[in-house]
Amino acid sequence: MSHVGVPRGTVRKRRSLALLTAGVLTIPALAGCSSDSEETSRGVPQDIAPAARDRVADGSTVNWAVDAMPTTLNAFQADADSATTKITGALLPTLFPMDAAGQPKLNPDYLESAKIIEREPKQVVLYKLNQQAVWSDGREIGAPDFVAQWRALSGKDSAFWTARNAGYERIEKIERGADDLQVRVTFAKPYADWRSLFSPLYPKEITGKPDTFNDGARTALKNTAGPFQLKSVSKAKGTVTLTRNPRWWGDKAKLDTLVFRAVAPKDRTKALADGTVHITDVDATTADRIALALRDGSNGQPLTHGPGADLTPAAALRSWALANGSDEEQAEIAQAAREKNRKAVAAYGAEQKALRGYAVRKSLEPAYTQLALNGESGPLADDRVRRAVARALDRQELAETVLKPLGLPAKPLGSHLALAGQPGYKDGSGALGDQNTKEAQALLADAGWTQGGAAEKPKDTKAGSEAEKKADKDEADEKKDAEGKADTEDKEGTEKTEAEEKKADKDEAEDKKKADKDADKDEEKADRAAVGSDDSAASRAEGLYIVGQDDKPGAAPVQAPDASTATHVLAPSRAAAAQSLALLLQASAVSAVSEDGTTAEAASKATTQDKATAQDKQPGGAAGAYAPLGTAAPAPASVKGPLGKDGKTLTLRFVLPSGPGSQSLRGVGERIAAMLEKIGIGTEITKVPDESYFKDHIASGDYDLALYSWPATAYPATDGRPIYAKPEPATDGSLLVEQNYTRVGTDHIDQLFDQAVAELDEKAARELMKQADARIWAAAGSIPLFQRPQLVAVDKKLANVGAFGFAAPRYQDIGFTDRQAAGSPADRKK
Repeated sequence: MSHVGVPRGTVRKRRSLALLTAGVLTIPALAGCSSDSEETSRGVPQDIAPAARDRVADGSTVNWAVDAMPTTLNAFQADADSATTKITGALLPTLFPMDAAGQPKLNPDYLESAKIIEREPKQVVLYKLNQQAVWSDGREIGAPDFVAQWRALSGKDSAFWTARNAGYERIEKIERGADDLQVRVTFAKPYADWRSLFSPLYPKEITGKPDTFNDGARTALKNTAGPFQLKSVSKAKGTVTLTRNPRWWGDKAKLDTLVFRAVAPKDRTKALADGTVHITDVDATTADRIALALRDGSNGQPLTHGPGADLTPAAALRSWALANGSDEEQAEIAQAAREKNRKAVAAYGAEQKALRGYAVRKSLEPAYTQLALNGESGPLADDRVRRAVARALDRQELAETVLKPLGLPAKPLGSHLALAGQPGYKDGSGALGDQNTKEAQALLADAGWTQGGAAEKPKDTKAGSEAEKKADKDEADEKKDAEGKADTEDKEGTEKTEAEEKKADKDEAEDKKKADKDADKDEEKADRAAVGSDDSAASRAEGLYIVGQDDKPGAAPVQAPDASTATHVLAPSRAAAAQSLALLLQASAVSAVSEDGTTAEAASKATTQDKATAQDKQPGGAAGAYAPLGTAAPAPASVKGPLGKDGKTLTLRFVLPSGPGSQSLRGVGERIAAMLEKIGIGTEITKVPDESYFKDHIASGDYDLALYSWPATAYPATDGRPIYAKPEPATDGSLLVEQNYTRVGTDHIDQLFDQAVAELDEKAARELMKQADARIWAAAGSIPLFQRPQLVAVDKKLANVGAFGFAAPRYQDIGFTDRQAAGSPADRKK
């Protein structure tokens, strides 16, 4: 599928994103997320047409489509992308690739073993290398390669241009073990995700010097250690060609040649029909065409789709009549149109016939689409508005919109830090709550967004403002003018004739009568305003409390202050505050008990946990968790028109990609806009080019709402932290957001990540991640919607390739099951 809507460069090594192509709960909902055991979840299995190696023919060439030519072959640089990942996966060592369940699994081609051998006083990991493992130049893989990569990625030498150094900065030293096949790594600080390191592993010839690291590995890899080696890179042809590695010690690659070919998503249907690719990600439209081709090939009937399929008999007869009529000009036009249509029908039919040689293999991609809410400024800076947006969403409907037509399980994703099927996955959405229109409307009312609010004047005009000063000056000028006019009239009065005096008396009487009438109207209007003001004040007072005068949870009883000096603050009522506290306490305890009954607190650092808990117990709990007592009940039907406050309407900027591969994402966005309209939130949808979507809008913060995706990871404590870390102010006044493009975060979330990454007990670390996930849900900056569909069109004769799901491909096992099919259909045309 097109990778628009997911940050580019989103690979496990660098979860720092570049473009991949997109409430508050009630007490009963809280009860639903308090299970004491880890949720049992089943992921969607991979679909790769598995076959034993002895059933796969040796030889042949396979062409695999990628979105674009890789800009670098160095997976640790900022512009590395999905093509970089695919290519380096076939060329370089990956010590712990992900398996089908999304867990890191030791790769026996490179390692005999790898484990923690010491925990105190410092963590020590001992790697025992496969004694046959060598680089393509014949040199053994060993400690010097580990040392060089550590120094390049540790962050201590700025001469190395790296995208990240997560984990490497925790290493204190690397030494040779008992022999050349042992590598001993000592950590200065404990690191739970040590398996994420040294994958891919580059030879010391590349990582040993800044020049070779920065530039040498961008377009060439002379020394490799995978089942394939790099033969050529052709920008003119848009291909990266790999051939069998003659020094490979593992299972011999079945293919002679593996070609990665740049094919834009819009051109992939034609590339399949032309036979220029064997394997490519496709969108739902191309998948449907392949399904129709397979159906049509079996029934032998004329095509009922494609060009001309909607031509009615009457229209066809009219076209024939025009083409054969006496009007030569009209006949010429009709004949040209009929010829054009005939060619289009023939071309479409030929394409459909060629597409019968492919199958669409389906699974769920190891990535999820989220709705991002930019909390830096504007209405979404208020957590009540963010929660209202979340509570307005029917995530089940959104998941079904995308996944159900594809025949894939349509279930909303319940975690930011794990996908269904991965160890540690648990649905933490209960920390925010399910779709509830009334709750969403009440949250907006609590935040001050009301019907008619857009017509109100701002209520924060200060005494002595410029407007008031101008009004006072105008009044004084009018008074002065009136006095001057009266003096003039006195002087001229003696000179008036009787007729003029009578006329003046008559005019004066009429003016007085008119003034009295106007005064009556003004008095009546003032009376109405006074009544309205009283009602309005009473209404507002119901949602207020005086600080110190209530007995909300966590607050000690105090004597009521003098009314004249009391500070009035808009905040939740007592019942709402109790529910707010319950919300945060439940979020903290969502995964507080593990499978064996031990508490997560016992596994975590007690001081940090106690500190966070104390913060949660401050008076008021989470402000805005519920609408305060007295908030007007929202209308049961959908709100007509956007809400407003202080003269401004509640309208959010919704940025979506405009490319041809993003139809599904735009469809989801339009459904979200309709759901928000029901609670009075307007959306201003802006469609921007795919190439600028992420860089110019998401990363820069130029949006209120956006859809984009994050990839899955086996190491959430390492890879998740920069995505959800609390933004910090920079010296220039801007925000340092790392990869947290929603700009929403808390200290407690950061603390939980820090604890988990240093927790060497895997079970305890997972419990900490569940707590962090519950907090991320409650912050309502990122709303996971669904796991992305993975649709891969593959030559029907190819085995061990397709929709891999979590698992990394085993490139050496890919090949044709029929020797005669080797190289077909992609070799039909060149």
